Amino acid sequence: MTSHLPVSRRTTLAALSATAALAALPARGAAPVDPVFRHGVASGDPDATSVVLWTRVTAAAPVEVTWEVASDARFARIVRSGTFATGPERDFTVKPLAEGLAPGGRYFYRFRLGGAVSPVGQTRTLPVGALDRLGIALASCSNYAFGHFTAYGAIARDPAVDFVLHTGDYIYEYGADGWGADISRRLGRVHQPAHEIVSLADYRTRHAQYKTDAGAQAMHAAKPLLACWDDHESANNPWTGGAQNHQADKEGDWAARRAASIQAYFEWMPVREPVPGRSRMQFWRTWAFGDLATLSTLETRHTARALQIDYEPYRKTIASFADAAAMERDAIGAPGRTMLAPELEADLAQAWARSRELGQPWRLIGNPMPIARTRVPDVVALGLIPDPATQAKPLPAAQDLAWKGKWNLPFYTDTWDGYEWARERLYAQARSAGVNDLIFLTGDSHSFWANRLADASGQPVGIELGTAGISSPGDFVESGFDPATARRLDAALAEHNPEVLWTDNLHQGFVRLELRRDAARATFVAVDTVLRPQANTSVLSQWRISRSGTALALDRSR
Repeated sequence: MTSHLPVSRRTTLAALSATAALAALPARGAAPVDPVFRHGVASGDPDATSVVLWTRVTAAAPVEVTWEVASDARFARIVRSGTFATGPERDFTVKPLAEGLAPGGRYFYRFRLGGAVSPVGQTRTLPVGALDRLGIALASCSNYAFGHFTAYGAIARDPAVDFVLHTGDYIYEYGADGWGADISRRLGRVHQPAHEIVSLADYRTRHAQYKTDAGAQAMHAAKPLLACWDDHESANNPWTGGAQNHQADKEGDWAARRAASIQAYFEWMPVREPVPGRSRMQFWRTWAFGDLATLSTLETRHTARALQIDYEPYRKTIASFADAAAMERDAIGAPGRTMLAPELEADLAQAWARSRELGQPWRLIGNPMPIARTRVPDVVALGLIPDPATQAKPLPAAQDLAWKGKWNLPFYTDTWDGYEWARERLYAQARSAGVNDLIFLTGDSHSFWANRLADASGQPVGIELGTAGISSPGDFVESGFDPATARRLDAALAEHNPEVLWTDNLHQGFVRLELRRDAARATFVAVDTVLRPQANTSVLSQWRISRSGTALALDRSR
């Protein structure tokens, strides 16, 4: 496909430099140099002069690990080094903050313990000042049980990607007999521990297992990570007072389980500790990329989320469109159903004001779950699926879609569609800041999306780019629909919903977003398999993002 973006000498040289640097990294699928560093290396959460480095050592007692940062892959010019003490109190993870680095710098790093040397990683700091190009890979939903993280490997090898944004579901909490169990047994990727994870030891073990995947190790070694979490890092569909997949009578206190999940996350991920006055649970970030873009992530699970609306009580009470509208107005749309903490809202306002001061053309939101309005069309009336009432053994998913489609209801109530008051509050905040050109980078749904966003009055808010799962399957296919029906359901969603321009639930992969000053390009990249460690990639769709007055235009490339 033809690029609509100008390529300057400066950006061409940057791409060549990235390609050369990748050549210095281990070949894809290569094993770690030493079993002491069996979980690989990672970096992330950078600012202009520092970056978090990460590894984990396999040791029997507390140790002191040496780390080194160099400006070259052969470590002839070491620019920073130090030691980091670790032991069982932090699960032998090593997480130094490498400081005193140059803005916009590219660096190599490694760790040493005795005679053992870790794989070499590559990282970078945030640029300051003039910047004419930025490449971000959007990733989400990596479920070890469902297959290999081949899309991570593809991201590692992509020279157009500077940073990786992971919007959550980095791990899954289910036990070995849970979601994906049959596939995991065939592939030899059965979840450890075998039970659903609840304790600190459980969450540590699960993180450790996910860090053994070859694709994950390659991506983390090649690119710095920008991260937020969604639900499965703790348990499915949490809110401030509990979670759908937490049963207090069997699994104990929710607050204790949530604290264990957060501790393990901060041990095993290359993320900074909170600044004074903030807690680990207040996990949101803002990164500024020179004069080109600002990226802010959202925390939507533990600090403010109201209890989700469950459709189940309404399945027998809704008998008309008036009933459905009343339910949406009085339950889903009830005032005060919050999603974002006040401190997060204040930080967003500050980030947007600073972005405008810098003259940045792009403001990005790392968004854990879909925000576009997505209602279910009448799939039975459209002839997309048979009427479940006429079937002896209808698919549960078909029954669910048929009921929602009959009353034109939102697809899911765990997404922003279940929090209309909170969504409008966020949009109003952006509008009051003079911002109606946000780019939401979204995970969670296991589908690709290209969406054009508007508030309740129809005023433009921005666009949404959603990524499919790294390995988690699309809902329609996983629910038992054949590929042809799943494809027709995708088309019907796009036809029925004004905000949805295109969607695909048939593939796994990632989104590559390339920003330049006057335009941007979104490329939806699919992998051809997650059932083997190696995969090929293909481009499903490309979209050009440009200005239309003060708003954004999203157009499919031809």
